[in-house]
Amino acid sequence: MLREARKLGDVLVVGLNSDASARRVKGLGRPVMLEEDRVELLEALACVDHVVVFDEDTPEALIRRVEPDLHVKGGDHAGDRLAEESVVEEVGGEVIVLPLLPGRSASATIEHIRSSPGETAAVTDGTAKPADWVRP
Repeated sequence: MLREARKLGDVLVVGLNSDASARRVKGLGRPVMLEEDRVELLEALACVDHVVVFDEDTPEALIRRVEPDLHVKGGDHAGDRLAEESVVEEVGGEVIVLPLLPGRSASATIEHIRSSPGETAAVTDGTAKPADWVRP
């Protein structure tokens, strides 16, 4: 989705919920990666120009600061009025909802991992070693 978002504009600024914000919005057990690690991962992607962490529950304040021409969200928001949509319009921008790719939902991936304890036990109990890792 980030590559597709980048194709729509000249610069891709990714707004990233802080750890505290993600916990409030997504619930206990989230985020599954520390904020610093999520920032580092996103910054390593060639399609991402900037990553900005925000601590609010919605990106409205960030949108007011950045004033994007386009605000891109994933398809799990299709048909919903986004909390930040009026702010995007206020700064002269447009909201674009891109379709989700099948099987590429972070929430679905996390749920799959959490529901497969037999397959992940070695990772979570520390007994897995690099020599045990295999590529599918």
